[in-house]
Amino acid sequence: MEIPHNKLIGELIAEVENSYRVEDTILYALSLGFGADPTDKKQLKYVYEDGLESLPSLALVLGYPGFWMKDPKYGFDWAKVLHAEETLQIHKPLPVEGTVVGRTTVDHIVDRGAEKGVFVYVKKDLIDKPSGDTLATVISNSLARGDGGFDGPTEARPRFANVPEREADVVCDLPTLPQAALVYRLCGDMNPLHADPDVASGAGFERPILHGRCTLGVALHAIIKGACDYQASQISDLQVRFSAPFLPGETLRTEMWREGTEVFFRASCLERSIVVLNNGRVTLKR
Repeated sequence: MEIPHNKLIGELIAEVENSYRVEDTILYALSLGFGADPTDKKQLKYVYEDGLESLPSLALVLGYPGFWMKDPKYGFDWAKVLHAEETLQIHKPLPVEGTVVGRTTVDHIVDRGAEKGVFVYVKKDLIDKPSGDTLATVISNSLARGDGGFDGPTEARPRFANVPEREADVVCDLPTLPQAALVYRLCGDMNPLHADPDVASGAGFERPILHGRCTLGVALHAIIKGACDYQASQISDLQVRFSAPFLPGETLRTEMWREGTEVFFRASCLERSIVVLNNGRVTLKR
């Protein structure tokens, strides 16, 4: 039985128990370009088991409920769904291996109208199974472009902060591999939009696009390099808006503005001169 969109708020999407290994932690870092210079010991600690450290954004993929909007019971035109925004709060450092539970619920819905689609906010609490501690909270906003106009809630969430109107303090360019989306899929997001050329074409793209969370991960790689000297544990929370698709094989240019413990950022595709991530902010520990 299909669940009406305006009845989704509070719906438990999934409780996913996820046991992960050191190898999974390494694969995630490799998918974001860490280890591109195998002699750089600052990068090596994220891709080598001797002294391995986890990346805070690993919380985005652990306990992931999968592409739940493809399930017919939710009634979404899934091929027209795009990732719109992401918020991550780290409560405790993520172990490099272990067992976690991702509890995902629909947190909020914004009906933008028949021609504009619907924003669907889902909240995932990532819980360490042995201790019961909440390690991280992720709020993801997806735009279902083909599903608006059902007289649902219209109250929008607060807008994200704008980046400063001055020259960036740091600029970091990171290339991505043509097969980047195919590698990142192994971290748990198997949406065919990122692998199947026919699905991508049907959604209006020239070829499979890179996952929004992978694009964000590459930008975080740039921030960890450019603002944290590869000390990823300094990051306590982040927020970002996805403004345009990024293609595997392109170069991501991340601009950063440092203001106290906050790093505002924006990322663009160098080859096409188009902003793909905007209104970004990372908070660093004092």
